[in-house]
Amino acid sequence: MTYLAEIPYGAYWSTPFCRWQGSLANLHSIKFAAHVVRDEMARRQIDGALLDYGVLGTSVPQQHVFYGLPWLTGMAGLGHIGGPTIGQACATSVRCILSGAQEIETGQATAALIVATDRVSNGPQVYYPNPAGPGGTGKFENWTMDNFGYDPLGGHSMLTTAENVARDNGITTPQQHEVVLRRQEQYAAALADDHAFQKRYMTLPFDVPRPNFKKTANQLMGDEGLTISTAEGLAKLRPVVEGGSITYGGQTHPADGNASLIVASPDKAKEISQNSHIQIKIHGIGQARVELAYMPKAAVPAAQVALAQAGFSIEQMDAITTHNPFVVNDIYFADQFGIDVNMMNNFGCSLIWGHPQGPMGLRGVIELIEELALKGGGYGLFSGCAAGDTAMAIVLQVTDRK
Repeated sequence: MTYLAEIPYGAYWSTPFCRWQGSLANLHSIKFAAHVVRDEMARRQIDGALLDYGVLGTSVPQQHVFYGLPWLTGMAGLGHIGGPTIGQACATSVRCILSGAQEIETGQATAALIVATDRVSNGPQVYYPNPAGPGGTGKFENWTMDNFGYDPLGGHSMLTTAENVARDNGITTPQQHEVVLRRQEQYAAALADDHAFQKRYMTLPFDVPRPNFKKTANQLMGDEGLTISTAEGLAKLRPVVEGGSITYGGQTHPADGNASLIVASPDKAKEISQNSHIQIKIHGIGQARVELAYMPKAAVPAAQVALAQAGFSIEQMDAITTHNPFVVNDIYFADQFGIDVNMMNNFGCSLIWGHPQGPMGLRGVIELIEELALKGGGYGLFSGCAAGDTAMAIVLQVTDRK
């Protein structure tokens, strides 16, 4: 099928992503996203009056998140826009795109602003009252750290899910490290010629505001806090878990940042587009869940669902991007589809630029669009796993507008 909603070319952006406790660590993620939306829409001369729906995706609560999307759009000068706040861990972005596309499909909206933002740094410390507890004592949760390390269904960590997939499929440490080095080469391509690829959707240098958003605290020249591995350095690393295969070099790092994207009816998309000759169609969106404690596997059936809905095969995809918290994800994905793991994520991925959860998928979709645009058009697939052994995927096409 083909959705009615399109993505206007250039009507999307991402901040640089910063390793947690870095330059974005003290910014309220929703206030920060509103600040960026206001600036980037002005930079692209997008008339906010054209928008009539919004979706906020976030997975790490911030103060007053109860007010969600309407609060964000109000701060961004878009007080006429309402809509939901959605959290689906690392699948949040594609879920938000689907929400916007469905609203347009049913005629309830004509142009939707999708915003995904998270600050993994300084995550909330939550106290849950329990009057029936011993002495009325409740329970305490470190939102970020506790949930990284513990799935309440099985009591395992996210790392365990990747180890399970690696073990069952014979994915070795050297094999993982080889793909890590390839992913770094691909990310380097996005930095070439003074970040030419990233500047297609990212404002660089990027002014980091102070927490009151009145002055600039510092400037970022790109993503911050990345670890650049070498073959020699990776070879010295031991698996994190005794008897396992995954090292610290074979997994991503927590990060902060935000990204946004607009979906719109064809007429509105053409009006909002930064190049009205380019058309971006949404052909398929898929969701999947696999067995307990096998999270990296989920990206495969999610992609299969999206491809089936679109009516295409993996061989017809001209570009593929993924959310890969573990390099095991990509190795398993490529093996299941019978494709070359070295030809995915040609300009970067979350394995390298980090893991701010909510906005990762939007950045992956944006980079997919720009890679296809550089190729002169074609079909593309993004797929990524999420907590709870789930995943979401989307199939797009970049083409000349007829």
